[in-house]
Amino acid sequence: MTKLIIQIPCLNEAQTLPATLAALPRRVAGVDTVEFLVIDDGSQDGTAQVARQWGVHHVVSHARNRGLAAAFRSGIDRALAEGADIIVNTDGDGQYEGGDIAALVTPILRGQADIVIGDRGVSNNAHFSPAKRLMQRVGSGVVQHLAGTKVSDAVSGFRAISREAAQRINITTEFSYTTDMLIQAGRKRMAIATVPVRTHAAARPSRLFKSIPRFVMQTGITMARAFTAYKPLRAFVGTGSLIALVGMVPILRFLWFWSQGDSGGHVQSLVLGGALLVLGVLVAILGMVADLVAANRKLLEENLARTRRLEDRIAALQGQRESPVRTTRKHRDAA
Repeated sequence: MTKLIIQIPCLNEAQTLPATLAALPRRVAGVDTVEFLVIDDGSQDGTAQVARQWGVHHVVSHARNRGLAAAFRSGIDRALAEGADIIVNTDGDGQYEGGDIAALVTPILRGQADIVIGDRGVSNNAHFSPAKRLMQRVGSGVVQHLAGTKVSDAVSGFRAISREAAQRINITTEFSYTTDMLIQAGRKRMAIATVPVRTHAAARPSRLFKSIPRFVMQTGITMARAFTAYKPLRAFVGTGSLIALVGMVPILRFLWFWSQGDSGGHVQSLVLGGALLVLGVLVAILGMVADLVAANRKLLEENLARTRRLEDRIAALQGQRESPVRTTRKHRDAA
C-alpha cells in the first residue's frame, strides 16, 4: 500500500484554500491512498476551520506564526507519523497546478529519484517579473554549485519527497526550507529530479518576504549557513588561506625595503601583514574545528534517521499485533 500525503503550509489562506483543495487530485496512478494535510501557521482568519470543513484528513495548528520553514517541518513530521510513503508540498494560494502532482511523484514511484522539484520554467514564465526571473536564475545557479546537483528552479516549493529522504532531511533554517533542503540533499548524495509544472498568477503578494532585497539577504544567509555546515573546510580554510595570502603582501613589502636597508619607516607593513597572517591561520583552524563538528552532526543525523526507521518497524509490528485482535473482536460481535 502506497500512501501519498499532500501537505499545504498556510498562513491566513481561508479564502484561497477551498479552490486549492478542489484542484488537488483524489487519485494518482501508482498510489493507493491520497490524503491531505494542512499546516495552519498561526492564522487569524479561520484557516484550520475551513480545512476541516473541506474534509482535510489531517490539520496541524501552530498557536502563533512560526514561519514557513517551521510549518514545513511540522508537516513533514506529521506526514511521517501518518505513514506517508511520498510527501508532496504545495502552496495554499493556488499558485501551483494540482493536476501536475501525478507527474511530480512519478520519478519517486519508479525509483528514479528521492526528491522531485517542480520546475516552473522561470526563464519564460509569464507570471514572473523580469527582476524575479533574474533573481531566480542567479539563486538557482548558486544552489546548483553548492549542492553539486542540477536544479533549474531551486526555490520552487512544489516538490515531492520520498519517505526515506524526508527521514534524512533536517531543516535548520528559520526562513525558507527550499534551498537548505536542496543543499542537504545534494551533499547527502540523494537523487534529485525536476519535472516541468504549470503555475497560476499570484492571488496576493508573497507573505514570505516584504521586499526583494530582504528575500535576497535571507536566502543568501540560508545558503551560506547550509554550505558552511556541510563543507566547513572548504569555506573556512579557503577564506583563511585568502586572508593569509593578502597578509603576505605587506610582509613581503617590508622584507623588500629591509633588504635595501630601509626598514625603519615600513614597520607598519610588518604589523599589518603579521595581523592578517595570524587572522588567516585562526580562520583556517576554525575550519578544522567546524569540520569535526560537521562530522559529529553527520553521525547524529544518521542516528536520527535510524531511529525514525526503527519507529517505523515498531509501528508496523504493533499494527500486525492489533490486526488479529480486531479480527477476533469482529467474530465475537458477529456471534
